[in-house]
Amino acid sequence: MISIDNALTAGALAGPLDRLFGTATKSVRLLRKRWNPADGTPVFTAGGEYTSRGWTEWTQGFQYGLPLLLFDVKCDEEMLAWGREQTVRRMAPHLTHTGVHDHGFNNVSTYGTLLRLAAAGRIPATDWEREFYRLALRVSGAVQAARWTALPDGLGYVCSFNGAHSLFADTIRSMRALAVAHRLGHVLM
Repeated sequence: MISIDNALTAGALAGPLDRLFGTATKSVRLLRKRWNPADGTPVFTAGGEYTSRGWTEWTQGFQYGLPLLLFDVKCDEEMLAWGREQTVRRMAPHLTHTGVHDHGFNNVSTYGTLLRLAAAGRIPATDWEREFYRLALRVSGAVQAARWTALPDGLGYVCSFNGAHSLFADTIRSMRALAVAHRLGHVLM
């Protein structure tokens, strides 16, 4: 049962939110220092340390998207530089990865956040940078559109990585990639 505290104010959350974002910033810095990108993507913890699982890389969007969100909240230029650099350097394979349904986690969390920040005037971005982010999101959405599984009644769904017979609840996150691509005017050919 949820108990709503109507006396709670935004100001009362300032201290806890500062601790939350401070911890998140420390975590990003620690992971950046300790994690070797050649090991893949940090997905699970084992013995208190991140480890990779070669069959899934759905967390890489959070690895580089979280610094972008920390910039959004705290105006931390170090986090912006890291998130932006790593998005451009490491996220391209996720754009055309047809074997996963993780496009929302990976691409909307990175390219989408950068486009949102640029569009809001929060970060400097040339027209080419904005178009780069838009193109990345359109490509990601097209890949998800290609996962469409038609049903006999004219309806259908976007399947999971397991194939046309499979629908996972977390595939809904990738609907964001599909919706963003649609809003950007993209079509799958």
